[in-house]
Amino acid sequence: MKLLIGSNNRHKLDEIRAILPEFEWVTPAELGIETEIDETGATFLENAALKAKAFAERSGLVTVADDSGLAVDALDGRPGIYSHRFCPKAGATDQDRRLYLIERLSGFPKPWTARFISCAALYDPTRGEERTVLGTVEGEVLDADRGENGFGYDAIFYVSALGKTFAELSEGEKNAISHRGASFRALRGLMIQLGMIA
Repeated sequence: MKLLIGSNNRHKLDEIRAILPEFEWVTPAELGIETEIDETGATFLENAALKAKAFAERSGLVTVADDSGLAVDALDGRPGIYSHRFCPKAGATDQDRRLYLIERLSGFPKPWTARFISCAALYDPTRGEERTVLGTVEGEVLDADRGENGFGYDAIFYVSALGKTFAELSEGEKNAISHRGASFRALRGLMIQLGMIA
């Protein structure tokens, strides 16, 4: 089954293809769709749904979109939906974002408990139906990078049960426990329930 992923983020796309390899995933760029969707929602769910519906309506394809981020307890759930835009530095890199987060947390006692959250939204333009699922993984934020894999905040997100950061895990290890792995496996289950796939 062909599904459009409502993102051109290569890291995210690679993860999703690895989590659910049985689908034929296409991107907006591969279809010549250059629309940027304003993430105006107040929650992960709202932003994921906005992206899924917008790209589905432009493409005519069943579309899946993910909105995800890191919620840190000491910061009352921030950066949350602003995870990618949290660092005020112009042209901020992933490392800039990690350093900025650590700086913001430096006055709080450790451990800096946190969770990664992923909301996956499915929109079928022929049925006009929208469904969403949520995946989370608990951990804590470290004060320095560990590991070379992954992207975003992975190098400072530590999972105590494994004794490793996300960036120290292999792709398979990460996808087995990650927030995105959980949400997209839940999405597959939902599609089975809806009769979209066997």
